[in-house]
Amino acid sequence: MITLKPDGDLSQAKYIGSEISSYLAYQPGRYTIKEINREKYVTTEGKILIAELPTRAIPKGNADETLLAHIVVSKYVDHLPFYRQTKIMARVGITLAESTMNGWLDAICKLLKPLYEHLQKRILESGYVQVDETGMPVQTSEKPGSTHKGYLWNFHAPLSRMVCFLYDKSRGPDLPDKMLKDYKGVIQTDGYQVYNTISKNSADIIHLGCMAHTRRYFDRALDNDPDRANHALSLIGALYKIEKDAQSSDLSTKERHNLRLIKSVPILDRFKQWLDEESMQILPKSRIGEAFIYAKNSWDKLINYTLDGSYLIDNNLIENTIRPVALGRKNYMFAGSHQGAERAAMMYSFLGTCKLNNVDPQQWLTDVLLRIPNHSIQKLDELLPNYWIPLK
Repeated sequence: MITLKPDGDLSQAKYIGSEISSYLAYQPGRYTIKEINREKYVTTEGKILIAELPTRAIPKGNADETLLAHIVVSKYVDHLPFYRQTKIMARVGITLAESTMNGWLDAICKLLKPLYEHLQKRILESGYVQVDETGMPVQTSEKPGSTHKGYLWNFHAPLSRMVCFLYDKSRGPDLPDKMLKDYKGVIQTDGYQVYNTISKNSADIIHLGCMAHTRRYFDRALDNDPDRANHALSLIGALYKIEKDAQSSDLSTKERHNLRLIKSVPILDRFKQWLDEESMQILPKSRIGEAFIYAKNSWDKLINYTLDGSYLIDNNLIENTIRPVALGRKNYMFAGSHQGAERAAMMYSFLGTCKLNNVDPQQWLTDVLLRIPNHSIQKLDELLPNYWIPLK
């Protein structure tokens, strides 16, 4: 605090209080040196005694866990590529190579791999998984001067607030097939055919559609056929109004289910009847035709959210988890390799789950990096962001 006295002779004046003005200020990030002083002793027999160093995330590295967490969070939450971070550090007199940061990130990912696999397992065990995919440009030696379009596949457990990204070189069915091979429960997706094939091949999967995607198709058709598009949007709007009212009323799962049976199902019945009646009068390749085809092809999945009060009407929550990936693409444009894309998938998984659970990612990652080298493989739940309790 800065204290200012009025001008003039105050020797005969009486102090009667003060007025405090507050201003938001900023100090650039501070880097410090953390030292561990290990005292040495010698016994009467001449034996040297010295304490063991604490277990570190990177045993022979000279980076503290707080710094490791900072550079990871800066890259994947604040979207600062390593070359920008090195420039920021250089302004305060710290010289650090990008290659050093990449080496640290590689070591962190190897350390966290068991926790990453455990996160995948817990998401599948949740019984309700939303699935989506987004592009990830990757620089490879096979395509000099251009990038390979890989994909991050996103598996989100909306009820237990966990998200996991997995990288694959293609948008084909191999990765989701492998991930969901033995899955039993609910999946919720858009209308991409790969997901339809997965659910058709398994009697243990209930497939929910996404009403938000249906709404987007009709919204895009407003210029093409405003009357039909507006009618569809009004019906969809009524369905969302029911969901909004249920949420604001804080209804139980059973109450929400009953509300949908009473109010939503009749609207859906009218919607389906209207789609069937009007579909013969429109051009299939027009914008309104595409909206009709999407809605009709997805219909059985679109209405499945009314089967249970815990199911969601759309896939919007998973799309929210993908937004950091899109922001990252704008800042560092592409992953430097397929391995780099796999590391990004891991970090987006952990830090995205932190966000879903309102957990400070810097605090979480620092704590986990300190604990995981000696942590029991049987107690990995304790380190997941949605179960995590920091050590005091």
